[in-house]
Amino acid sequence: MEVGFRFLCRRWTKLTQRRRRMCTSGGWWSPTTGQSSKLADGGRVSFLVPEVDEVDTAPPENVHKWRMVVAYDGTKFKGWQYQPSPPTIQCFLENALIRITKLDRKKLCLVGAGRTDTGVHAWGQVAHFTTPFAYDCLDSVHSAINGLLPPEIRVREISAARPEFHARTSTKSKIYHYKIYNEAIMDPFHNCYAYHSAYKLNPHAMRQAAKHFVGTHDFTSFANAAHNDRERRPIKKITRFDVTEMGPVLQLEVEGTGFLYRQVRNMVALLLQVGKEALPPDIVPVIIAARDRRELARVALSAPPHGLYLMSVNYDEEILKPPEGSPPISFGRTHQLSKCKLTFY
Repeated sequence: MEVGFRFLCRRWTKLTQRRRRMCTSGGWWSPTTGQSSKLADGGRVSFLVPEVDEVDTAPPENVHKWRMVVAYDGTKFKGWQYQPSPPTIQCFLENALIRITKLDRKKLCLVGAGRTDTGVHAWGQVAHFTTPFAYDCLDSVHSAINGLLPPEIRVREISAARPEFHARTSTKSKIYHYKIYNEAIMDPFHNCYAYHSAYKLNPHAMRQAAKHFVGTHDFTSFANAAHNDRERRPIKKITRFDVTEMGPVLQLEVEGTGFLYRQVRNMVALLLQVGKEALPPDIVPVIIAARDRRELARVALSAPPHGLYLMSVNYDEEILKPPEGSPPISFGRTHQLSKCKLTFY
């Protein structure tokens, strides 16, 4: 009996040492499966990681915070929110930052301003991350991050941020665009970036309907349920909703203090039905007042994601002011020829 107990103790010690070796060698061990999985770039990630959407712990006082403005073509990605497979925007950004800073994702605390859905694009997504050290110049870091990212993702801007700045909770408003290509035949160059409506739409009727969205309303009728929702607050304020004709493209631009899951795409879906003259413009306040997603589902399907863009995330000017002594904002490094040479060779 004593021999068997000593044998079990030795086995447990060896197993513990093996786990520690895996952790220190860059892999995270999963206690449920006893395995770790590889990412595309060779990094390892635990099978338990997908349950954690983003690391959002309060950073210590002795860390430095950095703000990024990110643009991406969302066609090939499963949205912003972190998951290693299939890859997301946050996953690629974190992998790049981990390789550059040599920090793990808990110390980086990367947080985005909004969780754009699968296939949705962005020009002005905002995120922040933290490091225990400062940078004297951000141009090199900026160049290194973009060098590690796929061509569909680009960091447009990096700057030092105040400790109280938070990419998500400090948001003042967000602006989304939705593009509709309104011709009988779809332009193939717009195929991944605009919704095709072969029906001739009535922009005037759509503008009348869009006015009913402006103001503070309970948008429960326009929100899809999501399994990972935080406490949902359906009352949102829309400050403007414009419909602009740009040749064959109709651009819908909406600005608000915040949006529920798939709210913009559901509002666009109703405006499309109004534009087809299948519904009158005054259907909008009726659907809003119902506070029931099923009421909208009876008359309109959600608009597809590839026409949607997160254009900008807006903050108060005061909170965007960099701390004293911080390095200049990096907008990317411009290359110049120092001597005559052929640029294509």
